[in-house]
Amino acid sequence: MSGSAIDTTRPHAAPDADVVAAVARGRRGRGRRRLVVIALLSALILGGFAVTLMFGRTFYPPADVVGVILGRDVPGATFTVGRLRLPRAVLAVVAGLCFGMAGVTFQTMLRNPLASPDIIGISAGAGAAATFAIVVLSLEGVGVSAFAIVSGLAVALLVYVLAYRNGVAGGRLVLVGIGIAAMLQSVTDHILDRAAQWDLQEALRWLTGSLNGTTWGDVVPVVIALAVLAPVLLARGGDLDALRLGDDTAAALGVRVDRTRLLLIVAAVGLIAFATAAAGPIAFVAFLSGPIAARLVGPGGSLLLPSALVGALLVLVADFAGQYLLGTRFPVGVVTGVLGAPYLVYLIVRTHRAGGSL
Repeated sequence: MSGSAIDTTRPHAAPDADVVAAVARGRRGRGRRRLVVIALLSALILGGFAVTLMFGRTFYPPADVVGVILGRDVPGATFTVGRLRLPRAVLAVVAGLCFGMAGVTFQTMLRNPLASPDIIGISAGAGAAATFAIVVLSLEGVGVSAFAIVSGLAVALLVYVLAYRNGVAGGRLVLVGIGIAAMLQSVTDHILDRAAQWDLQEALRWLTGSLNGTTWGDVVPVVIALAVLAPVLLARGGDLDALRLGDDTAAALGVRVDRTRLLLIVAAVGLIAFATAAAGPIAFVAFLSGPIAARLVGPGGSLLLPSALVGALLVLVADFAGQYLLGTRFPVGVVTGVLGAPYLVYLIVRTHRAGGSL
């Protein structure tokens, strides 16, 4: 009997070993692909950054650009590159990193590709507050940024509370967020309707999403926010991936679901709020970065870093294209909006045809 039992188990040993080996090869392959994608995106960002500093109405060779970055006085380039192009390019990168990482955090956590700050009202909250600060309170600079940051956080908390019912379902949060965003857009429209011409131009420039007139004072708060909040999200990447499997599964894996979700939301909203305060609500970067990164990286693994890099590349390229490649100058938010709106329509149509819901 014992010999028979041993014989019956032997045929299964080899297939089990084959399965384990196949799984290991698949993981190594996905890991290599992920590293290649990250390296390629980083190289493209570096190349785009260099092009942004060198090219414009006046071309400056790489030696002049490097000299300016190292602090040397280069006639012409010191002002154009050091005061105009360099802060603008740095803000494009760091704001894109913030938008990309925060957007994919919401989409992964809530298991819904529509759950990005553009759609669920966070950007609309920051925009309404900034418009109020510019038009009604006649604030500028730090005052407008402070209003945008606080309001973005407040709107995120309001959406979370209204959508909470024995947990937060992605579809419910998206629908609540869309409703809040519509209300806030109405508030913004009412304020703009009563604005003086100068205030109207300033508010519209901010609402469109623009890097025009960027200074180092705009860049520093975003860099600090990224340095503080991005490590929080990256450290919780495993918990975020577990939440993608559902609350019950995540809890079974040892994740403290409500506490983790709240921490992720606060960190992601902080990134969005600071980036929006500096550059305006650049349309659809948070929405597009995650799906693009997922296509590039493939299944498995955290999308936080790839999505952040995609976001930085999107903002950098869209800003350069809006300045020099389209025949006339467009704010970066116009270019990203043209890219993102068709994908939003496609995603909604695809979800409807598949019989799904928001």
